Amino acid sequence: MSWSRFKKHFYQNSGLGLALDISRIPFPDDFLASKEAAIQKAYADMAALEKGAIANPDENRMVGHYWLRSPQLAPTTALATEIADTLAAIKTFAANVHAGAIAPAPGKKFTQLLVIGIGGSALGPQFVNHALGQPAADKMAVTFFDNTDPDGIDYVLATLAGKLPETLAIVISKSGGTAETRNGQLEAAAAFKTAGLDFAKHFVAVTGAGSKLEQTAIAQNWLARFPMWDWVGGRTSELSAVGLLPAALQGIDIQAILDGAAAADLVTRSTTTAENPAALLALMWYYATDGKGTKDMVVLPYKDRLLLFSRYLQQLVMESLGKEFDLKGNVVNQGIAVYGNKGSTDQHAYVQQLREGVNNFFVTFIEVLKDRAGASFEVDPGVTTGDYLQGFYLGTRDALSEKDRASVSITVNDVSPRTLGILIALYERVVGFYASLIGINAYHQPGVEAGKKAATGVLALKLQISAALQAAPGKAFTAESLATALGSPGKTELVFKVLEHLAANGGAKKTAKTPWFESVYSA
Repeated sequence: MSWSRFKKHFYQNSGLGLALDISRIPFPDDFLASKEAAIQKAYADMAALEKGAIANPDENRMVGHYWLRSPQLAPTTALATEIADTLAAIKTFAANVHAGAIAPAPGKKFTQLLVIGIGGSALGPQFVNHALGQPAADKMAVTFFDNTDPDGIDYVLATLAGKLPETLAIVISKSGGTAETRNGQLEAAAAFKTAGLDFAKHFVAVTGAGSKLEQTAIAQNWLARFPMWDWVGGRTSELSAVGLLPAALQGIDIQAILDGAAAADLVTRSTTTAENPAALLALMWYYATDGKGTKDMVVLPYKDRLLLFSRYLQQLVMESLGKEFDLKGNVVNQGIAVYGNKGSTDQHAYVQQLREGVNNFFVTFIEVLKDRAGASFEVDPGVTTGDYLQGFYLGTRDALSEKDRASVSITVNDVSPRTLGILIALYERVVGFYASLIGINAYHQPGVEAGKKAATGVLALKLQISAALQAAPGKAFTAESLATALGSPGKTELVFKVLEHLAANGGAKKTAKTPWFESVYSA
């Protein structure tokens, strides 16, 4: 590493409050020039997307998350008006809840918020909640159902014990058919009923027009409904009602988040590569992974509030880029694996392997210049805890560079609503650029749908197994004999797994035998 290389490859935008150091990715001097034609194509692809081109041919839909922070860019006036009206409705609804105009009962206020969603309907809201929450100042305390795990649901409900009368629940699902979210909705409704409450007076839907969830919300007279548009994918939905409604109810300045994203969009629309941090970052991903995902991306934010950023990026990057086929139909098996922790916690976890183990990664460091809201005292003469944190970041970066471990660094001024908007918009654009560079579609997710279909098959099998056991009282089956009786000998392993789960939860009786596969199950 050298000062001259740093000067040449350090990007800083003081107006945006963002800096990017790509000097520690060991690309040769001619690399950026060699990829200029490809990145210019990426700019053109992105411009077409922002103008309303069909970007998801699987579903014949546009991809317009960029319009959420700049409605005037939407391809029709009607769409721009709908975006602006929805934002205004979110702000009004949150203000009325905070003022008690929308309340669970006369003289009462909603103080708790339960967000029910999964994937993009939970990861973004969780990230923003954790990054910007102020427990002493938040207008509502936020909890999440983000899985269909019964014990996890019970854990969250235990934190709301005695508080359900003042709890508002937001159910987020575009189709209304997402199983995990539907299950959370039903579990929450049952909890409200058990508490003697009319859950409909506590429930809000964020969903697509005409969806199963919207139909339910209308039929049951839920408190409110907000739209999810088919042109906003789950992983890019944080700046729609999906993320803005929970944040506004928490008391976060959602306009500042949108303004930050819009400011980042403006900068990252530049077609001058040296002035475009999203393009530079996409090119670094390309070089670091050979354009084939040959290395993982380790995200290390040196800030506790950004702990969940790596989880948020996991979905954004891996669901967008993890594709079997390229745009020409060739099998390419693309993707970049993402994982991360936070500094300096990571130094006591996996930096040992990063420095001395297999070199199958590149690091994204995220540095936050502002330590805290007030002044810091000195833990050593002339040294604060924040100084230590920066020291650990810079020291770890150098320790990795000494072993030829590549890294990029992103520096932001603070962790604020505006900064989060900037980071969200930056990475949304990076993913789009990188997808163009490698020739894949970043805006569909056929693998996710395949997993959902397989899960549906398992549930159908479970019902068959339960029915077969009930139809033969007193008869004991091995997994093999039951699979044969069901006419599915090729599914014996699945039958065994389902039987084990049933036995653990009172749905079947198990008599253990040796060897284990001779164990028998009965009703």
